[in-house]
Amino acid sequence: MIGTTLTEIHERIESLASDDGEYYLVCARFGDRPVPASDLRFDTRATARAAAQATTQYRQALRRYDPQVPYYDIIVCQAVSVQTRPARIETCCGSPPTYPASLPEPVVNRPPTVAREFVEFCHRVAAVVFETLSEHGYDVVESKIMDAYFAHAEELSDPNGLCIRLLESMAVELTDHLNSSEQVTFLSAAADRLEYVSGDVMDIETRSSKKGSVDESLSVLEEIGLFRRGARITDTEAMGGQSRKLVIEVSGYTLQPRDGRLPLLPIALIIHRCDNAWVPTWMDSSNDGWQVVFRPVGDPETLSQTGHVFAPEVH
Repeated sequence: MIGTTLTEIHERIESLASDDGEYYLVCARFGDRPVPASDLRFDTRATARAAAQATTQYRQALRRYDPQVPYYDIIVCQAVSVQTRPARIETCCGSPPTYPASLPEPVVNRPPTVAREFVEFCHRVAAVVFETLSEHGYDVVESKIMDAYFAHAEELSDPNGLCIRLLESMAVELTDHLNSSEQVTFLSAAADRLEYVSGDVMDIETRSSKKGSVDESLSVLEEIGLFRRGARITDTEAMGGQSRKLVIEVSGYTLQPRDGRLPLLPIALIIHRCDNAWVPTWMDSSNDGWQVVFRPVGDPETLSQTGHVFAPEVH
């Protein structure tokens, strides 16, 4: 038995990982990298197989909270650089053998890549929230989220719609049941767990670092379809070479206001992972979307100006 909780299984998978391993996990049908091993590599095939088993167990456990987690056929792949690929062997006739330009399409119909990436991202966020709730003992909040989710499940049959409603419910329940200080603490703990990689998995140098820039993070969220457009408007109130205020604007945001509040959970998590560990402190509607003001978590004024981190009121 690897473990029984999401946190225990996740820790087991991370203990098997290596910074420079050649092996990684992937879905055999779609090519997706499975949560929570999406950006992990492993030294040996045997270690990667153990990680694949643990990853499958993790996703099974996650379905107790999030039944719409996609089912993946997880396999082990080896990253081989161009320099280490074997030379092409000539045939007896002197002509080199031909190779297929690409692998054949899977038997199942593949949904659009952007849609799959967006849904998988939603489940990544849900996973880290449930892990963090469990670790910090917020059983009441967890129960409220599940109650809201099952209520939505009775109204919606579309898995993508349910996934979005889950994030909206999480944002509202976290706001309603945690005070400002607890929300900031929870945001930092959950952001540390969140793993998201953009770009080709085979190209290590294009993979996003854990602490990317704000502009890079907004581009990733735009590419997966969280919003139509996102941009940094300005960094202001610079003091001692460090910005004390960040303003971003998003339009076409997928999550919708609920009870006069806008669920910011996925944006807050991603931006918090950037330099300065930004925390949303204010939000206002604009002509084409929303403007969100962030302050660094280390700024003594941040906590006093922070109200609802995950679902601020719409002004």
